[in-house]
Amino acid sequence: MTEIRVQADPFQIIDQACGLLDRSERGKLALAGGDAKAFLGGQVSNDVEGLSSGQGCYAALLTPKGKMRGDLRVLDLGDELWLDCERVALQPLFDTIRRFKIGHDVELHKRTLQQALFSLLGPRAREVAGADAAGLGFGEHDNARSPLGVLVVTDLGVDVVCAAEDAARVRAALEEAGAVEVSEAAAEVRRVESGRPRYGVDLDETVLPQEAGLNERAVSFTKGCYVGQETVARLHYKGKPNRHLRGLRLSGPASSGDVLRLGEREVGRLGSVVASPRFGDIALALVRREASVGDVVAVGDGLVSARVVEVPFA
Repeated sequence: MTEIRVQADPFQIIDQACGLLDRSERGKLALAGGDAKAFLGGQVSNDVEGLSSGQGCYAALLTPKGKMRGDLRVLDLGDELWLDCERVALQPLFDTIRRFKIGHDVELHKRTLQQALFSLLGPRAREVAGADAAGLGFGEHDNARSPLGVLVVTDLGVDVVCAAEDAARVRAALEEAGAVEVSEAAAEVRRVESGRPRYGVDLDETVLPQEAGLNERAVSFTKGCYVGQETVARLHYKGKPNRHLRGLRLSGPASSGDVLRLGEREVGRLGSVVASPRFGDIALALVRREASVGDVVAVGDGLVSARVVEVPFA
């Protein structure tokens, strides 16, 4: 075993080695049965039916008016579809599936408490997880089974999903292979820097996927019908969103929920706010289109200002 001697700085661990973060609190479900793919494809925005075993996708659960009730990751494990989402979106997702699966060959299984989830973050994530030995692909959401559990490619490394009773063993194996525990706060900084919004913080039921810049990742415009499709397609082909996900370079500390003003007009509210070692105080926000990239807006009571920038931060 090669020891990692990077200890003090969690950002150095994530950037140069392999950080370990327990995300077992995320909501988890599984669908099985002959109609599972077709059924779920009619409920979410991405092409679930097009997945093959070992592949996955990111998708949105929408209202009939195209607004987000949650976002989720869908993995085709071969014998079932595995779903995970922010905990705040779990109940709407569970209720939707339970209500509308009647008449379909679909079995719904709870997995939130039954499974653990560890995120490996950094350039050594694949090595620590044993990804190559497991035959794990390189595309985001690609997945493969291994002695540790199910390995999943993420934007920042590899996730490991295992039975809850195996969590201590799997965690010890990952640490033995070189993973070093990092805080959720450090991982959040890297998420915000990369410009990825989080449901329940940056996104809620007022948001359309295109406003959050999610069309490319979460929406298929060639798949069959799904709830909310008409609004999403109409906005994509014929409309302009009133808001856009933007980055904010803050002049000082601020808080999630602080109002953004351009002149006298409110143009948004801060979502995720972090202190980045690279960029200083930064945030994500859905900003009305009146505030363009490069504009400076007032934050909260006006003692702090922010420059509107594109994401990811650079």
